Amino acid sequence: MSNITFTMIKPDAVKAGHIGAILAQINEAGFRIKAMKMTKLSMETAGRFYEVHKERPFYGELCEFMSSGHIVAAILEKNNAVADFRTLIGATNPAQAEEGTIRKRFATSVGENAVHGSDSDENALIEGSFFFAGTEQF
Repeated sequence: MSNITFTMIKPDAVKAGHIGAILAQINEAGFRIKAMKMTKLSMETAGRFYEVHKERPFYGELCEFMSSGHIVAAILEKNNAVADFRTLIGATNPAQAEEGTIRKRFATSVGENAVHGSDSDENALIEGSFFFAGTEQF
């Protein structure tokens, strides 16, 4: 069990103006932001980040979506960070997400589901390091 996780506020939620509300919900849930930046992924960068899904049928569409607008990347800290954040964001399909979760509140579909959250302690470290140098993490 690690005390960090990684998240991205995805292009759909950024475009809809939900950055502040999502960050407020993250803070209210007891997470501390260790690193954060707004950026825009190229198709190549999105492809490298989601390379684990390269053989899946949704890979191209996912990369196109993730490079379609700005994202907010962040490393978050809290005891049991990965599991607690996965609970906070809710199910990938917002129709199946619990009331009060980030995806229930802000996602519009399975594809445009507002936020990414690491699925394991190992991936949290890999994903956080993909976006942030050690000197950018506080």
